[in-house]
This record gives sequence, C-alpha cells and structure tokens, in this order.
Amino acid sequence: MQNNILTLLLIYPDFLEEDKYNRNKLGNYSEGLASISAVLKKAGHNVKLFHQIYMPDKKEFISKVKEYNPDVIGFSARTTAMPFIEEMAGWLDRDLPEIPAFIGGYHAMLVPGECIKLRGIDMVVVGEGEYPLLEYLNSLKEGKNRTDIQSINFKLPDGNIITNPVAPMIENLDELPFPDFELFDFTNLDRSKNFTAMVMLSRGCIFSCTYCGNSQFRNIYPNKQNYCRFRSPEKAIELLELLLKKYPFIKYIEFRDAIFNMYKDWFYEFMPMYIEKIRLPFNCNLRFDILDEEMVRTLKEGGCYMIDIGLENGNEEFRRKYLHRSMKNDHMQNVAEWFKKYKITTLTYNIVGLPYETLELSLETVKLNARLSVDKVIPNIFYPYPMTILEKTARDAGFIDPNVDPNDPVQLRMPQYSKYDILFMAFNFNKLVRKYRAIFALPEETARKKEAKLDKKITSKHYPRKFLYRTAKLKEDVFIKIKRVIKKLSPKLFIFLKNRTMKDIKDMN
Repeated sequence: MQNNILTLLLIYPDFLEEDKYNRNKLGNYSEGLASISAVLKKAGHNVKLFHQIYMPDKKEFISKVKEYNPDVIGFSARTTAMPFIEEMAGWLDRDLPEIPAFIGGYHAMLVPGECIKLRGIDMVVVGEGEYPLLEYLNSLKEGKNRTDIQSINFKLPDGNIITNPVAPMIENLDELPFPDFELFDFTNLDRSKNFTAMVMLSRGCIFSCTYCGNSQFRNIYPNKQNYCRFRSPEKAIELLELLLKKYPFIKYIEFRDAIFNMYKDWFYEFMPMYIEKIRLPFNCNLRFDILDEEMVRTLKEGGCYMIDIGLENGNEEFRRKYLHRSMKNDHMQNVAEWFKKYKITTLTYNIVGLPYETLELSLETVKLNARLSVDKVIPNIFYPYPMTILEKTARDAGFIDPNVDPNDPVQLRMPQYSKYDILFMAFNFNKLVRKYRAIFALPEETARKKEAKLDKKITSKHYPRKFLYRTAKLKEDVFIKIKRVIKKLSPKLFIFLKNRTMKDIKDMN
C-alpha cells in the first residue's frame, strides 16, 4: 500500500478449456469488471486488470501478479473457468499468502459455499460487487479489516466462515458512474478488431428460463422484484457518446443486454434518441414472444443489421415443459418473416442435449430453423449450470454422472440420447438446416417424402454419426484458427469476408 492508496487486481480468465494454451487470440470486454473499476477509481483506489487470454503457468502467473503489486486480488468467475481459478488460487496460497483473494461473478452467486472453501480464497462476493468491494477496501484503508460487510462472505484464519446477508441490488443504474473502458486494452479487444464495441445498458432479465442462471440470481437479493433494470434512455445515450469520443474508430455497436426489447416503453423512448444522436449500425439480443412488426421496423430504422434470438428447441410442448418458454412456432414464423421484410440478419441460438431430449427432438429444432429460413444458426450443447432449474431436473433424473470430466463438452449421460449423437447433432446442425431448407423449398408432396427419407437416414442406428462428428469438428477447428489469424492480422479483410459471407447467405435465401 503506497500513500494509503489501495490497489485491487482483477483477474479475468478469458479463455476456454479447448484453447487455454492458444496465445493467438484476442480478449473480450467485461461490463461487470469495468463497472467495479469505475466505482473504486472514483473513490480514489487503484484498479488493475490481469486479462488472461490463455492459461499461464505458475512461474508466469506469480511473476505477473507481483508486477501489479496488489493489496487485494479478485477472480472473475464463470462456471467453466473454475478449474483454472482453483489452480491459480492455490499458487497464490503457496507463494503470496499475505494478499487476500476473493471470487466474484456468476459462479460465486450460484454456489458461494463451494467457492469459499477453495484453498487460497479468503472471500466470496455474492451479487453486485461495486459498493461491497468499495466498503471492504475502505475498511482496509482505515486499518479495520471488517468482516461484517453485506454481500461478502469471509473465511477466517481458523477456517470458520462468516456468511453475511446480500445487500440490496442497485435499483437505479443511473447512480453508477459510466464503465471504466480504459481498464481494458480496448483497441486490441476481439470486437475492436471488427470496429465494434460491446455495450450493456441493463442488468437482469424478467424471464425465468430453466437453463439460465438469471432465475436464481434474482432470488439472492432482498429487493428481487426490481431485478430487471435499464439505464435511463438519456444516460444510455451519454454512455454511448462517451464511448465513441474515447474510441472514434468504433463503427458498430453490439448491445449485450439479456433482452434489448424487454421493456416496450424504454425501447420506444430510447430508439428515437439513438437515431438522432448515435445512429451506428448495431446488433442486439431479442425475444420472439414480445416482438411485433412495429418493433422490428423501429429496429431497422435505428440501424439494426443483425439480431440474436433464442429459439433453443423446436418442439413447443418440450420447450414449454422443460425450458419454461411458452412462445408459439407460428408466431416465431411471423417474426422471422418480419426480419426478412426489413432485411435484418437473423441469428438463432439453439440447445442440443437437453435433459429428456432425443435425437428426434433435436431434428425438430433443425427443421424449425430451416422453416424460419434464418441466416445464421448457433447450436450449443446443454451445460447444467449449478443451482439452475434444469440442472436440478437433470440431477433428479440421474443424467449427471459425477465421474464425467468437467471439461467434457457433453455433461449429461442419458440412455435415450448418447454423447456422440449429441456431438454429431451439434457439429452438423448447420449442415442439416441447409439440407432441410432445400427440401422444404420443393413441392409439398415431394418435400414430405424427402423429409421422411432424410429423417429415417439420420436416425438409423447404422448412420455413422460418430465419424461425421469427428470430421465436422476437424473442419471447424481449422476454420476457427484461420478466422482468428485473419482477424488479428487484417481486421479490414476480416470485415470484408464477413460482409461478403452475409451477402451470400442473403442471396441464397
């Protein structure tokens, strides 16, 4: 501690298991870390970021931490990063035990008791961290080292744990300072190479999809009824103006709010301001069942060029029963047609390998994407995030095997849907969408026969699904490596190729 100014080092493991040693990558922006930094810096503390795009070895990790010379260390934890955090926390415990370390983030909110038990971890931040961490650093500055701070659980030297109540969430986001963009090497982030900035104007979600942590996150707060919040339209515009002033190379905005059209009144107040003062092309996350044509038209007028939208599963009954998503396929078809009418590229998110799902049900998801004729399709393999409703469903059904490697891409073991069938579907999803789309373009009777024939072929026990998965994965790995190299070495070429690809997709449709 110098001149009574404390330094917090935030460690951000920004990589996945499959590419943890790949240094040929670019990092991602984190709104949460930028917000924490803004609050602490405003109060006079130092905040530094150890932005890890790959997993360092022990020597490199400890050397880097010493360079930052922190008074406190905090890990930003998503569930899939926990094995790396556990290893790094152990290194801290052996080499720098005098520096207190905490875990915060989504995983800490779901299972704080699990996090506090890790070797080298002294605290867990449960919920929004800005003001609890400010209170903690202020206590250290005053030489008090308090352990009664709301939203922070403490592990004492004797191993006993103090569990404090969670503080109320910040209901008025306008009270927060704007995020500290400069915490990051902003010009060298992954999105920056596409001349794009990631922005969040809200916190929370009003829905309770069973696979998502939001339904559990809200329950930890005493004022959970106000969980879903947006900055006021005026402050949202100010934030964007500040961002563009700092980084004038930005040409696109990527809104990462859970659901951009969550509140209709906010949406229709914000969009005219955006059109008047910002008017950059943007993409955003939406939800089918709260969209109408007027909203889609307004998005287009504001510069929306692409939307991300959760389709998840193609069977209405399964979607309602297991995912708590009650949207109708007919309405989804209408929405898809509006996006085509206003020439907005549509990207759907889909999940395969859900509890109780089958290969046949996954094919329904493929077919719905084909019928909607969406532009881009992202298939994700279900991951049972701790404490979520669907994780409990899977556990109660006996689908979670404790012997499965936590880094295995398929976590469930289900008798009706094998691991390699799930992998086949995930890695061949886009190819199958294209095949069924071509079939559905044929005359009705011909299409019906060809659809039945392809269904029978794909679901046959003799179909080489395992081999086809491995072939598809190899192709995807090569493609990803080439894409990363182009993005890093020639961003303009990457943008050109990306736009050309999207034009080709539009032409095909």
